[in-house]
Amino acid sequence: MRIHLTSVFVDDQEKALRFYTDLLGFEKKADVPVGDDRWLTVVSPEDPGGTELLLEPDGHPAVRPYKTALVEDGIPATAFAVDDVRTEYERLRALGVRFTQEPLDLGKVTTAVLDDTCGNLIQIMHVS
Repeated sequence: MRIHLTSVFVDDQEKALRFYTDLLGFEKKADVPVGDDRWLTVVSPEDPGGTELLLEPDGHPAVRPYKTALVEDGIPATAFAVDDVRTEYERLRALGVRFTQEPLDLGKVTTAVLDDTCGNLIQIMHVS
């Protein structure tokens, strides 16, 4: 068994696609119309056949309160691995990405948390 797909709820799929591709560097994999929304996934260019991230519309009534609670408590919706948190933090900040947590060294793990502009906090991390 392996993880093939995971998702993050977004308030605007087009805005999310631009953020996750133009700023974070993912590549669009699937873009299929589904009613008023899309089955819209991105993947890492380092592993295009790997785990897909579904940019899932947050229209279900339970989703927005859930997302709001996570953000208010500073809890990331998901985490992405990077080779160097500080380098990625500086790169993304230079592109205008807002961070809610600067790089934090926690021993064998370094983390930082960013705002994806679509209602989520996203953690970037490196485990040494």
